[in-house]
Amino acid sequence: MNRSTQQDAERLVSLLNGLRRVVVAFSGGVDSSVVAAACQRADLDFVCAVTAQSPSVPQWQLETAVGIAKEIGIDHHVVRTGEVERSDYQRNDGNRCFYCKDTLYAAISTFIREQSFSADADVTVVSGTNGDDLGDYRPGIAAGQRRQVVAPLAETGLSKSRVRDLARYFSLSNHELPASPCLASRIAYGVEVTVERLACIEQSEDWLRSRGVPDCRVRLHQDGLARIEVRRELLESILQLDADRELTLHFQKLGFKFVTVDLEGFYSGKMNRGLVALELPGKLRKKEAEKR
Repeated sequence: MNRSTQQDAERLVSLLNGLRRVVVAFSGGVDSSVVAAACQRADLDFVCAVTAQSPSVPQWQLETAVGIAKEIGIDHHVVRTGEVERSDYQRNDGNRCFYCKDTLYAAISTFIREQSFSADADVTVVSGTNGDDLGDYRPGIAAGQRRQVVAPLAETGLSKSRVRDLARYFSLSNHELPASPCLASRIAYGVEVTVERLACIEQSEDWLRSRGVPDCRVRLHQDGLARIEVRRELLESILQLDADRELTLHFQKLGFKFVTVDLEGFYSGKMNRGLVALELPGKLRKKEAEKR
């Protein structure tokens, strides 16, 4: 057992012990799973996990959340969220994630009210935001702060790598699960988010994964252009899939007009390059410059 990881677990549980009733904003990813597992070990009057169901959430991700919640043994609820119906969200500017998380936390607030807690109930919503997230451009964090959502991983200064260590310590089967932001994060800023486009992206990524291409992103740009991102060592696999134009024809059947492959390879958050021209925090501009 790694002593430092054990200490991280103890500090996390100790922080949660200061709360009474907790609802975990639970995506089924590593971060929120660690928070949920720690809540199960804390001395709380009540704890449950709530997961969003939305066209912007891939079906496999929802199924993962259901499975991991059972693994943890936490009471789990799925609530429908309506961010895709908000014009602010559909507009898809630099604050899209704010409107997404704001809608999620509003849905969780409604869920809490429906639980018929006593009038003096002190219910705290907690998220999986970690220490590394604070150094990136994450408008969703501001939405959480606005609604007084607590981020125990960030408050204890836990980085992503240390969170993964905790996931192993808690024996979570998803400890190596790659990060998977919502489907709308694949749509270039300024291109309207629609249910049809989200479905098109989900189906295309599912098709690639079914053919042995993990950690893929299908980015949607203006004029129906699909830009496929995979790790550089998998670029040849993508070309082989299209040796007889199978990939191109399938993507066109889904609704894309053009299909390209990004030779630079995959990394999460690349779409933020489209925001560098805006007046954004200097940290983002610096990080994007370093990635070029």
